[in-house]
Amino acid sequence: MNHSYPWLRSIARVISFLAACTLLGFYINELTLILLIGVFGLLGWHYWRLYRLNHWLWHSKKISPPTARGIWSHIYQGIYGANLKSRNKRKALGEIIRRFRQGSEALPDAAIIVDGCGDITWCNRLARIELGLSWPDDMGKKVYECINDKQFVSFYHANSFAQPIEIISPINPNKVLELRVVPYEDEQLMVLFRDVTRLTQIEKMRKDFVANVSHELKTPLTVINGYLEMLPLNGDVPEPMMVKAISEMRTQSLRMQSLIEELLVLSRIEASTERAFEKLVNVPQLLWQIQIEAEALNRDRKHKLFFDISPILYVYGNENELRSAFSNLIFNGIHYTPNGGVIEVKWGLEGKQVKFSVKDNGEGIASEHIKRLTERFYRVDKARSRTTGGSGLGLSIVKHVLSHHNSVLNIESKLGKGSTFSCCFSPEQTYIVEKPIGTL
Repeated sequence: MNHSYPWLRSIARVISFLAACTLLGFYINELTLILLIGVFGLLGWHYWRLYRLNHWLWHSKKISPPTARGIWSHIYQGIYGANLKSRNKRKALGEIIRRFRQGSEALPDAAIIVDGCGDITWCNRLARIELGLSWPDDMGKKVYECINDKQFVSFYHANSFAQPIEIISPINPNKVLELRVVPYEDEQLMVLFRDVTRLTQIEKMRKDFVANVSHELKTPLTVINGYLEMLPLNGDVPEPMMVKAISEMRTQSLRMQSLIEELLVLSRIEASTERAFEKLVNVPQLLWQIQIEAEALNRDRKHKLFFDISPILYVYGNENELRSAFSNLIFNGIHYTPNGGVIEVKWGLEGKQVKFSVKDNGEGIASEHIKRLTERFYRVDKARSRTTGGSGLGLSIVKHVLSHHNSVLNIESKLGKGSTFSCCFSPEQTYIVEKPIGTL
């Protein structure tokens, strides 16, 4: 594009026009009138060009400028070129912002940007999940009002950010978050939250594991050792006694094996460092697979199983952990409901949240037991647990899986009327697909 303009040529044109008007005025002996008409005509022509320029800038939807000659053509082309440069810069800036947002969403930490007045100007998706923020509803709100933790409020107002602090998650009391504040230009702050629950639980896990194993393995080992002590060294044992001893020892050894496997699963979930919200889980497909396993398990119990699964609702999470939690709840319903009962499994929307529930019409659970059901090795009826092969770890596994996914296990039960075990996932953790993949 030519950025220079031949001003002398433009001035020469104006002078030539005025000279022509002068000659015409002398010719018809009306010099003053012709010059006035010529000057006003020249002004009118320029004002017409100004009107077209104003209309193009403010009202026209066309990107290209109006056609013109002379200096106005140069002005139109200059503005048009400046607009093109501005558009290209806006595109480049938009691309930079898009990449910044993608990079910030990939951060392993929950991040919040706060201005000098303490107002939230931006947060990433993990902050909305881990801290319960709502975007853009919480934009412009004070950060210490949205995260209502006394320790955080004191830390923020102290304005001393050299060392991080640890707080309890505002939406999950089982999580511990490390909070670090990073100041940067224009008095803005970046507040970073990292889940450090695993670090605080390692020592507790070790102590619990040793205590639980020593307690739970003591009974089967006592039974096995008792039978071994009864067997004579020469092997002269009556056949009925030998059959009973081998059967009991096999049962107790299988119980120990199952117990150890579930303890390992529970420890692996508690110690997991995998980020739970990176992968999208096809929960409908997962539940349809569990349905096949449940129908095989139910062959002798003759329950009526009903699965109501929405095929379009997925969640962000750990597939293996969710499989363990869902299957534990469904299989527990089969094990602890009297033969011929009814078990209903649902996966669908409830308000803005996605809900999973398992409902049975079994014997129900007394209210005094409900709060302790998720404790390790807690059993409502120890005799019944031994009959069904329960270890007392299933609901503890469910509790830790749901905690890892920012959810909780809700238990509703009445004696003689059955029980309902359910959990919900927030809208930020869910994804609605347009075309569900695969059906049972």
